[in-house]
Amino acid sequence: MDNLRTPLSRVRLWGSAREGTNTFIAQRLTAIALVPLLLWFVAVVIFLIVKADYVTFVSWIRSSWNTELLILLILVSFHHAHAGLHEVVEDYVHNEIIKAITMVSMKFLVIGIAVASVLAVLQIALGG
Repeated sequence: MDNLRTPLSRVRLWGSAREGTNTFIAQRLTAIALVPLLLWFVAVVIFLIVKADYVTFVSWIRSSWNTELLILLILVSFHHAHAGLHEVVEDYVHNEIIKAITMVSMKFLVIGIAVASVLAVLQIALGG
């Protein structure tokens, strides 16, 4: 009976081919944004490890420019990680209940760690 259906009617319920475009673009943009942020962060950490003590490191974080870039690095990193993990779970977990539980748990975990990281940077930056 399937051979009597048109090619369009066979694929109509499979969803739009455009569904993953936004996720794909977001992953690529966050990856591009991470390149200069990570290069900056690694270079600064190497420089600070070689010659800095705790007080110098804290004063470095308290600089508004560095605080902003650290928070941006944290947010972009966790957004990129979440998008990648979301794709992996979507592609490789086939049980819908387990997939839903994993997706919700993963979102809470990523948001929780990202918020804790931003709060830690803000606490250092604001002198806490």
